[in-house]
Amino acid sequence: MKLAGKKIAIMLEQGYQELEVWYPYYRLKEEGAQVIRVAPEAGRTYPSKLGYPCVSDVAARDVKGGDFDAVIIPGGWAPDFMRRDESMIQFIQQCASAGIVLAAICHGGWMLCCTDALRGKRATSFIAIKYDMINAGADWVDEECVVDGNVITSRKPDDLPAFCNAIIKALS
Repeated sequence: MKLAGKKIAIMLEQGYQELEVWYPYYRLKEEGAQVIRVAPEAGRTYPSKLGYPCVSDVAARDVKGGDFDAVIIPGGWAPDFMRRDESMIQFIQQCASAGIVLAAICHGGWMLCCTDALRGKRATSFIAIKYDMINAGADWVDEECVVDGNVITSRKPDDLPAFCNAIIKALS
């Protein structure tokens, strides 16, 4: 198991894209990682875009970014709700400051835009937030998966195999 002993946060909010939470969740657990769902409230059920439930493990205000080896930010509508919650923004800023692996897919890049993590980095995202990423300092490219230092980004659910492989490689 390549990720035994690694602790990974998956950020969670309502309106998340189902595959972008559940695929990494189970894939990284399969590699031995401890995967923790971080949301505004602990123990709350957050519905996906299609209503699929996901229960959070911890509240963002109760954990520190530096306690993790990586953080995954899924897309869907969830990042728009995440960035409305100060504890979620503080958590992602702590993750960025700690220099851990920052992995964002689809609209997840919006949360990286709340930090300085994209400055001078090559990155990708769903096309709709291309200019948000550029304005946050990224050199935006349209590629399946982009790894630049500790920042890993992908565009959409079709990119999940490359996205998860890049996360596993970065943490191995």
